[in-house]
Amino acid sequence: MTRELTRAQLVEHARASIAVGSKSFAAASKLFDPATRERAWLLYAWCRRCDDIADGQVAGHGTSRVADAPARLAELRAKTDAALAGEVVGDPAFDALRVVAAETRLPARFARDLIEGFALDAAEWRPRTDDDLCRYCYHVAGAVGCMMAVVMGVAPEDDATLDRACDLGLAFQLANIARDVGEDAAAGRCYLPGEWLAEVGIPADAVMAPAYRPALATLGAQLAGRAAAYEASARYGTPALPFRSAWAVLAAAAIYGAIGREVARRGERAWDTRVSTSRAAKLGFIARAAAQAARRRALYPPTPRDPMLWTRPRG
Repeated sequence: MTRELTRAQLVEHARASIAVGSKSFAAASKLFDPATRERAWLLYAWCRRCDDIADGQVAGHGTSRVADAPARLAELRAKTDAALAGEVVGDPAFDALRVVAAETRLPARFARDLIEGFALDAAEWRPRTDDDLCRYCYHVAGAVGCMMAVVMGVAPEDDATLDRACDLGLAFQLANIARDVGEDAAAGRCYLPGEWLAEVGIPADAVMAPAYRPALATLGAQLAGRAAAYEASARYGTPALPFRSAWAVLAAAAIYGAIGREVARRGERAWDTRVSTSRAAKLGFIARAAAQAARRRALYPPTPRDPMLWTRPRG
């Protein structure tokens, strides 16, 4: 018989998961009001567990090729569908999804879209075009942005605000891709579009070769620029959020945005050591975000979203 954990037990499990898996997200989540913070932790625990199962990781570390990818995807889909149907799964992370979905009217399509991102990785898929890259970023991060917006109280029907939330997810993922080129290459992955690589003359199987480092620096800066554009767009969604949620979003945007900017600043040296944001820098971003959140309606008035930016799928 499956043992059902209490909500408090699931929240504690989720809190521990985020403390190990993402110090940046853990720092930003402290800015939420208590109810939103707990729901954000619950959602994170499910995302983290899915990622770990799909990639053979432990708390987001140690990505490796797995020999049983189809079985792992089947497990993710089955447990996620059960959780979304309100069934007790017996895995704390999936039961966390069950709780947060029931409390927020979380659209099932966003959770399933995230799993499709894991399916792309399992198929050893690589992007060929800009559109391919954005589609991948949506599945693995933009969909999470949409779910987080719903957790923060955005109505599932509010497409305009969800678009901005998706933009923040895209910004995060583009910055992560820029930072992790070397780690991804070591795991046999490459998220730089084939067309980009061809334009600068980098063979797809030699991305980290020293001879191509100047060209790779160009692509790193290009990714960082794309990330900055989506980050800027995302900020215009914050007037729709309560103050503390807007504060958390703006702090996270700055913290993750700093990763992309540092990749661009380092140029050819961007992958010598892993780019990270110091504790002092995080505290500075959090302090500035509070002032921005207080003035968010003046700083980010109603403005049409840039039509040149990629738009998430509907339905």
